[in-house]
Amino acid sequence: MNSTELFNLLALLKVDGVGDIVAKKLINHCGSAENVFLAKTNQLKSIDGIGDSLIKKLKDKTVFEKAEQEFQFIEKEKIKVLYYQNELYPERLKHCIDGPVLLFSSGNINLENRRVISIVGTREITSYGTNFCKKLLDDLAVFNPIIVSGFAYGVDIIAHQAAIEHNLQTIGVLAHGLNQIYPKTHKKYVAKMEENGGFLTEFWSNSNPEKENFVRRNRIVAGMSEATIVIESAEKGGSLITALMASDYNRDVFAVPGRTSDKFSQGCNDLIKTQRANLMTSAADLVYILNWELESKKDSCSKPIQKQLFVVLEDEEQKIYDYLQKNGKQLLDIIALECDFPIYKLSSILLNMELKGVIRPLPGKLFEAV
Repeated sequence: MNSTELFNLLALLKVDGVGDIVAKKLINHCGSAENVFLAKTNQLKSIDGIGDSLIKKLKDKTVFEKAEQEFQFIEKEKIKVLYYQNELYPERLKHCIDGPVLLFSSGNINLENRRVISIVGTREITSYGTNFCKKLLDDLAVFNPIIVSGFAYGVDIIAHQAAIEHNLQTIGVLAHGLNQIYPKTHKKYVAKMEENGGFLTEFWSNSNPEKENFVRRNRIVAGMSEATIVIESAEKGGSLITALMASDYNRDVFAVPGRTSDKFSQGCNDLIKTQRANLMTSAADLVYILNWELESKKDSCSKPIQKQLFVVLEDEEQKIYDYLQKNGKQLLDIIALECDFPIYKLSSILLNMELKGVIRPLPGKLFEAV
């Protein structure tokens, strides 16, 4: 995207009454933001939902003056701009009708890895939530997912830190412009975040972290991810909004259960009870539902993984391995039936066996011995 098109896009988004949905409609009809401003009145009137009031506002040249300051900031700070029609824009977010026309980014974000999951939850995370989050990313690290969260207190920052510890790319989606960091106490994490990942925002440099911005931010967290995981949440909260947005986008949602008496498990328990989220007790639940296949991490800094010559299997693992050796490829449900394991327990055992390199998952919930 060249400077002229970026400048016109910024100006278009400054037109009163033009949000992401209307902007996309205008751009798709006219071909570009610049063409929107050059279009004749009759051409604009032919677009469904575009009336005289909005057409009048599109003729207001002061929007270019308003766009100039942000354009200068982007140029000066070398901000990367992702346009919804470009390949660098998050692929899944392209399919969300209300996805931002522009995203501003910093750091070293690489979205070629299609395994993107978001982790959200309360800002008042408990030791239970902290331990679960760390164990979850410890188990998922071998799948090399991108971890997305909101860089806030609590679950967000724990997820980002755990991702950094495992050299996983992690992205913080901000509710303000890239000229500041909120909360300020998290500035110490910025450099590490930007080494392998970074920050995304739709907000301009004059935007402050206001309450309504966090709700708008949540649709990006939910929309760009393959699945959203709620670690802990009270009965009401921003993480529940994110989960419902993810569900509306037809994404998988997972919630970590807790005791009925725990304040910060009520939201998760309700999501599970109302069947708006899959129950998550371990990484195996996500791996099973999303049908992830194990691959070596593609990281030049990673040490080569040497296959073990001798693998020690637990009794339960040996029973499953012997069954697969004898019967070949089998469905998970059949393995559970024939080996007499409940599904929730079998999923965890199969993940451990996969990590040991003795079985591999196949499309259609099939597994085979290696």
